Amino acid sequence: MPTFFLRYRGALLALVATTALATTAIFIGYLYQHYNIKPLTLAFWRDLFMSVTLLIALRFLQPIALRLRFRDLRFLSAFGLILAAFNGLWSYSVQYNGAAVATVLAYSSPAFTVLLARPILGERFTARKLIAIVLSLAGCVFVAEAYSVEQWRLNPIGIAVGLGTGVMYAVYNLGGRWSAKRFDSAWTVTAFGFLFASFALGLAMLFIQGPSSALSLGTAWSGWLILATLAVGPTIAGFGLYTLSLRYLQASVAGLIASFEPVLTAIMAVVVLGEWLNGWQMFGSALILLAVILVQSGDVEQGE
Repeated sequence: MPTFFLRYRGALLALVATTALATTAIFIGYLYQHYNIKPLTLAFWRDLFMSVTLLIALRFLQPIALRLRFRDLRFLSAFGLILAAFNGLWSYSVQYNGAAVATVLAYSSPAFTVLLARPILGERFTARKLIAIVLSLAGCVFVAEAYSVEQWRLNPIGIAVGLGTGVMYAVYNLGGRWSAKRFDSAWTVTAFGFLFASFALGLAMLFIQGPSSALSLGTAWSGWLILATLAVGPTIAGFGLYTLSLRYLQASVAGLIASFEPVLTAIMAVVVLGEWLNGWQMFGSALILLAVILVQSGDVEQGE
């Protein structure tokens, strides 16, 4: 295996995962615009399709990854609840705040990750990380065009839900990092975590949206196909590889690399939707990239 990959494999895995996850906004946006589907319904089917597909694949390709101890179920069910909370809060944050502000609030997660990683995982709190956090969050603001005063005229529920998304993303980072020491395969955590998440989202969907919302796509088979593609492609590659990257990176470092997702989404929008970045968005992209380079170079220098 090339020395370059061995040295930077954590960062490379996180970047590939982030790229895959960046495509989800394109899929989800298209589904919302062209099909009658509600947020929790989309999150439920996405997680269920993803977990079932991965469990079947592991049965044939890596059956050892399906072996669980009874004591593992407690962690996996808790991890699933974290994923369900993150997915559900994200869906509602977009509804209350709009896509731009919701993105900024969700990517406050690196700050929460660094703050929580010290007491939970004992990760060091350095000046380099502080600078990278500031650059990353500032970049997200510019990329999402949330610097406008009008964008921040949010109701209290919107603010709480949006910040809750960032907190739960941070908790997901920390849970994935901790699981790397407990499970031999990152796919075990990903598959069973999303399975438990789909159970939780299914219950939330039934109680909040009503039983009829589960099949709101009806006979719109093209919508089901897009939803299945979203689950099997970007979701598995994104969350699976991201969880794997946490075996080689600190949770705070992986979280900062993941903050590059809004930039990648914007770049894809240029190709797919013909939407171009303006000057401030390009400036924000540069800030986020600088934050990623800064924190990763520090990680390599310290041999972490």
